[in-house]
Amino acid sequence: MYDDPNLQLDEGSLQAMQQHIAQQAAFEQIPDIVKRFIVHFHQAVLDNNLQEVTLAYESGWTRLTEKYYAKTEWPEAETIAPLVNDDQIFLILYRELYYRHVYSRLQPNVDDRFHSYENSCELFNYLLNSDGPVPLSLLQIVFIYQFQSFALFRSRPASKTDDELTMLGSEGGAQAWSSYSVLNVLYSLIQKSRVNEWLKARAEGKSDEEIEEIVGEYGTKPLYRMLGYFSIIGLLRVHVLLGDFTLALKVMENVGLGQKAPFTAPTAVHVSTAYHAGICYFMLRRIPDAARVFTGVLNWVMRARQYHTRSYQYDQINKTADRMYALLALCHVLAPTRLDDNVMNIVRERYGDQIGRMSRGEEGLSTFEELFLYACPNSSVPTSPPYDDPAALASMLIPPTPTSPSSQNPGVVLGDPTQRHLRAASSHFMVLSWMMVMKNAGRCVGRVNTGGTAANGEKDNDEGSRPSESLLDGEWMSISDLNFVIDQNMVHIAESTVGRRYAGWFIRNSEHAARVLDGIKASPLPPQKSADGPKAESAPRTTGQKVAWGGVKVA
Repeated sequence: MYDDPNLQLDEGSLQAMQQHIAQQAAFEQIPDIVKRFIVHFHQAVLDNNLQEVTLAYESGWTRLTEKYYAKTEWPEAETIAPLVNDDQIFLILYRELYYRHVYSRLQPNVDDRFHSYENSCELFNYLLNSDGPVPLSLLQIVFIYQFQSFALFRSRPASKTDDELTMLGSEGGAQAWSSYSVLNVLYSLIQKSRVNEWLKARAEGKSDEEIEEIVGEYGTKPLYRMLGYFSIIGLLRVHVLLGDFTLALKVMENVGLGQKAPFTAPTAVHVSTAYHAGICYFMLRRIPDAARVFTGVLNWVMRARQYHTRSYQYDQINKTADRMYALLALCHVLAPTRLDDNVMNIVRERYGDQIGRMSRGEEGLSTFEELFLYACPNSSVPTSPPYDDPAALASMLIPPTPTSPSSQNPGVVLGDPTQRHLRAASSHFMVLSWMMVMKNAGRCVGRVNTGGTAANGEKDNDEGSRPSESLLDGEWMSISDLNFVIDQNMVHIAESTVGRRYAGWFIRNSEHAARVLDGIKASPLPPQKSADGPKAESAPRTTGQKVAWGGVKVA
């Protein structure tokens, strides 16, 4: 019977059996400690144990990843399903961690990108379309980075294989990680949790009973409140990626920035929020507001850095802080203002040469663009190349597509090229004003030959927005120490100086003196000389100058 060549096997059954055998082999290769972690993690989710779930997310998963899966994938969800009794909800949460690991540590392929989108859809359908609030206490969802990564992957048709082109050209490929689906999820979570109403009621000082009545059933649950709040933060980031900086700040109206925000405990989220808000101000040419946001959060990072050295978010915080230092160097060149000395000392230490080159006008444009492209995020193209139309796609490849989607345009911030010449001229007028002060005892008006009337009516445009309570509102005002107006052949110069602030200097030096004194007190005393020493030292000194410990001479 087995030798009969006409005998046909059921291909579906054969593939299922082969898959089952492969899963058994993969299951046997899982270390025992990883199996125990998955079982413990599953039980913590079932018991809704917030402490244990948090520990599993932040400590257990990271530690086991470093030890066993630093350069490879975790076991697939189908492989570990027997350990959790095939609990579909837990498997969705496990896949979320699985794909987060693939995106952050490895290089995802096209299947990983599509499957991560499908898993995110299942997770959000469970959260938004259940009969009532889901019985979960904590979730960590990282899908905006996956959306950004897929947009970058999709924008490069020249490097795609035939299989990838086929998948991207299908109906599912057009919908996967689309801007509409991501924005729809974020706005749905905000609406379901009614977090904006909760923030307004909290700001108005309403009682807990009144707030519960306002936010409803879902808004009273901490899980949905947190999801709604961080969806607002996610909208800020998505709108920055899409290039809508005004709308990005508008969605943050009820949240605000700085230490007064309701939730600043996730340090990486707090730093990322300030970074993207500063990017919005920077791209809207509100340079002083951007510098104010960057300086505030960088001061906070310097104070809190020692508490996050062991956190899994430490590298991400440092990378974001480095970008903000670069952006602050650009702010200092575009609109020089008085900023915090501690932060500016680090900026000058890291980017002192670049600041000098950028201050030379046209010579520093390449340096400006280099720092700009390093510090600003790449924009995400909301539309996909025509993968479903091979002819249109082929026409896009002649010339080849760029290696990355269109980044933010530095010219938006630099503005009119004549303004760069005016900034360079401002430094020359500064020297001229001091010469006239020395000659005319304080008068600040000079007469120069402009070489014609081409510059008539020009005015120094170093302007900024005076901060206000709203993120979008503000009053435009001059922020330069030196203002000048060219009226025909007359240059009117007005300089305003600000007195030096001594409080910070005394505080820093007092703290330094206190640290030095504490170090001296903690140092051991020098060893005393033995009485049975050499003969030359046996006779004690009875006359002459005495020298105290530490080298301080006393009479």
